[in-house]
Amino acid sequence: MDGPNSTAAPGTAPSENERTWGMLAHLSALAGLVLPLIGIVLGPLLVWLARRDESEFVAAHAKEALNFNISVLIGALACMLLMLVFIGFLLGTALFIAWLVMTLVAAIKASEGHLYRYPFSLRLVK
Repeated sequence: MDGPNSTAAPGTAPSENERTWGMLAHLSALAGLVLPLIGIVLGPLLVWLARRDESEFVAAHAKEALNFNISVLIGALACMLLMLVFIGFLLGTALFIAWLVMTLVAAIKASEGHLYRYPFSLRLVK
């Protein structure tokens, strides 16, 4: 049953509701396509703040998405600075493609009920 305290016991599969929120934690970063820069952090942050106390599964995915997107934001800012010497355009394109692919992979893993860790991410939110 998916009540307000639907934290799954260790070793049990997450509920469909938890898997959906875990997936949304990752996909909410796509708000960055509408609100450049800040949107990629705002979406996962809102999911983490809203659902972290209700489900360990959702909290883990939202925190992972938040950390990854903060890392991507820092990388995007670095690329913007490097655009002054033109290499930032190439690096920015590569960063965008990597961000999009990894976000989609993480969302799929969450919808399948698996915990997912991005291959590279600063662990700023503990």
